[in-house]
Amino acid sequence: QVQLVESGGGLVQPGGSLRLSCAASGSGLRFNAMGWYRQVPGKQRELVATITRDGRTNYADSVKDRFAISSDYAKKVDLQMNIVKPEDTAVYYCNARFLVISQWRNVEVWGQGTLVTVSS
Repeated sequence: QVQLVESGGGLVQPGGSLRLSCAASGSGLRFNAMGWYRQVPGKQRELVATITRDGRTNYADSVKDRFAISSDYAKKVDLQMNIVKPEDTAVYYCNARFLVISQWRNVEVWGQGTLVTVSS
């Protein structure tokens, strides 16, 4: 069973920086893609950034040039958040897509979420 554990959320002042980390547990997995999504109450979960096994990245327009996603292309993904704004306040969810090698089956997993609050 694959599980994701997120860390790094918290309170940060506008203009500041924060780094989110996510690590997957489990073995016999082939990395396909990992990413970060966020959700605020009353709104749909939205993509923040993703990274695929061939190194392609995708960012929401609202975070381009401020956030950076990185991965070890195995079981970890980080999100470096710079020049944060109050509108970045949300619960951030880690997402991962793996191939379970023994079953040759793709799985998609979500983390529990970590709250990021941008406020002075």
